[in-house]
Amino acid sequence: MRKALKFIDLLVLGCALLTAACGGRQAQTASVLTADSLFQQQDSILATASAYSDTIEIRYAKGLEVSYQEDGIHVRISNPDPSAKHSKAEELIITKPATRFICTTALQLGNFEVLGLEEKIVGMNSLKNLFSPKMKKLMKDGSTVKIGKEGNFDLETVIAAEPEYIFVSASKHGGFEALKDCGIPLISHHGYKEVDPLGQAEWIKLIGLLTGETRKANAVFANIEKKYLTLKQEIQEKAQNHPTVVSGRQMRDGWYIVGGQSYMAQIFKDAGADYILKDNQESGGTSLDFEAVYAKAVNAEFWQMDSSFDGDFTLEALANEDERYTTMEAFKNQKVIFCNLAQTPYRELAGVQPHLLLADFAKAFHPEVLPSYEPKFYKLIK
Repeated sequence: MRKALKFIDLLVLGCALLTAACGGRQAQTASVLTADSLFQQQDSILATASAYSDTIEIRYAKGLEVSYQEDGIHVRISNPDPSAKHSKAEELIITKPATRFICTTALQLGNFEVLGLEEKIVGMNSLKNLFSPKMKKLMKDGSTVKIGKEGNFDLETVIAAEPEYIFVSASKHGGFEALKDCGIPLISHHGYKEVDPLGQAEWIKLIGLLTGETRKANAVFANIEKKYLTLKQEIQEKAQNHPTVVSGRQMRDGWYIVGGQSYMAQIFKDAGADYILKDNQESGGTSLDFEAVYAKAVNAEFWQMDSSFDGDFTLEALANEDERYTTMEAFKNQKVIFCNLAQTPYRELAGVQPHLLLADFAKAFHPEVLPSYEPKFYKLIK
């Protein structure tokens, strides 16, 4: 049984719907979103938390269900990936706030980070690229310990950290089996499997429930939701065209590309672009024959990709990978949008800051919408 929306939640949602209803009138005014407002400081958002409901309502995430019952807060956790329909759901009953957690992925850390709750993470796996300044400090002074890597966890360190819960990832098959021997409850964090950008961000509400910081979770998510929906509406009203876009590139035996029903495909659509694989039914990444993708991609106006690269990734570096890339329109017109995973906190924060990811692509596809915005994750290669 879900609780009704509180007044403040209705107010935020109403503002977003009002933005959509204003139609042409808004198109004649200055943007309601600015670079500064998109990058609003976390402290100012959290400062408003007391005005929000302490009741969690799930509206976008398909992998979370919450009900309030006499014996506690019941949370049903499942894998929202359409290809995992028969995966077993987890049932969790929360009776009191927890203060000690172990995270095993960067996105799990990001869920705590946007709520300002990094100090509740007592253990982390060994992340190659860690960006959170607060988490770096906690690990340096020993408040948060390194528990090793998947498949080679230090169980003594895990137990000594005294976590109340350990977050694990559904995509890591078998690597977390050893942690079951510690006798500590494991929670699968399926946020990255959500295909709706706001659904992925809404998993921060699970952190709010577990820590007792539900007002913070509602405040932060309402801010994300409002900015995402407002920017999406502005793009629809002000975008002068709908450019075509292709994703990924050749990886080993095939062209790795995001599916037409994926999270990234939804971002492309909301950013006012026409994805060349929009009719594909895959909800995640897929590998296709190079020539099959190339036939569609060669005339695409934009090209999105990401990887970890030492230094500044250039068109020359891309051409060195495969000379056929130089014949693509996006390459020739310098419209390749790249995210360097080694230099940006994409893995930590993109999933919980979809409004900034949307703004990045809007900046590339429709620079007239956010002329002063400086991209956070994805930038056009110079």
